[in-house]
Amino acid sequence: MFNKFSIRTAIALLLLLAACENPIPDIDPADEPLDGNVIVRVFQIESCTRLNYAIYTLDGERVKQINQTSDMPTFGQCAFQLEEDDYRLVVVGHSSGGNPTMKDPTSIRFTNAQGFTDTFMYSTEVTVTDEPADMQVTLDRITSLCRFVVTDEYPAGAAKIKFYYTGGSGAFDARTGLGCVNSRQEHTFDLTSGQKQFDLYTFLHSTSGNLRLRVTVYDSHDNVLLERIYKDIPMQQKYITCCSDALFAGVTTTTGVSLILNTDWATDTLITF
Repeated sequence: MFNKFSIRTAIALLLLLAACENPIPDIDPADEPLDGNVIVRVFQIESCTRLNYAIYTLDGERVKQINQTSDMPTFGQCAFQLEEDDYRLVVVGHSSGGNPTMKDPTSIRFTNAQGFTDTFMYSTEVTVTDEPADMQVTLDRITSLCRFVVTDEYPAGAAKIKFYYTGGSGAFDARTGLGCVNSRQEHTFDLTSGQKQFDLYTFLHSTSGNLRLRVTVYDSHDNVLLERIYKDIPMQQKYITCCSDALFAGVTTTTGVSLILNTDWATDTLITF
C-alpha cells in the first residue's frame, strides 16, 4: 500500500513540475485566426473609437454588418463568411456616441443625439470567389469641419452654448462620400469649464458649400443671453474653416479670409468676425 501511494505521489509531482516548466500560454483573441472567407483589416484608426463594417448586394440590400469599439481586442479587423457573388463593402470610422444607421448604403445616417465627429470611410465593390480574400484598407476623411472660437470672456451666468447649422448633411452616400440629405444639425456645449473652441462637423453635398450658423448662449435656466447668426460660411470637404468672434463685444465684422497648410487636414480657412 505504501509503495503504491509513493509511486502515485511521485508521478503527480513529476506532472506538476512539467506543467510549471511549460506553462500554457494565454491566448489573445486578436491573435486567433479570423473565421471567414473575406477578411478586412483597417489601417490608421488612431482617430476613431468606433468602426462599422457592412456588406451589401450591388442592389443595395444589406447582407451583414459588424460594429466594433476601440476597447475590443479585434478592433480594426473582422471577417465575413459570404457566398460567391458581387458585393459592396463599406467601412466607416468615427467617434460618435453610437453607431450610424447603415441599412441603406446611399444614406448612412448619424443623429444629433449621437453627435457628429470626424468621419472616415472606405467603400468598394468586392467579388467573392472560392479563394479567400484578405483586404487591407485605408479609410479616407469625408467630413468638413467648422471650428468656432470665442475670443472674449463669457458674462456671469453663461451656462451653455448651442450651435444650430444648416447647409450640410448628417448622412452620406457611401458611393461618393458626399452628404445626401438637408439636415438641421445642432450641438450644445456646457460652458462651466470655460471652453472657447468648438468643432462642428458636417458632410457637404459637394466638395464645397456654405453653412448657415446660429449661435445661442443660455444661462442655467435656459434664458437666452445672446444669439448671433452667421450666413454663408465657406466650407470644403476635408478642410477646416476656422471662425473666431468676440461674441459679447456687440459688433460683428468680417476682417478677412486666409489659407494655411495643415498636416492633418487639407488646409484651414480662417475667418475672423
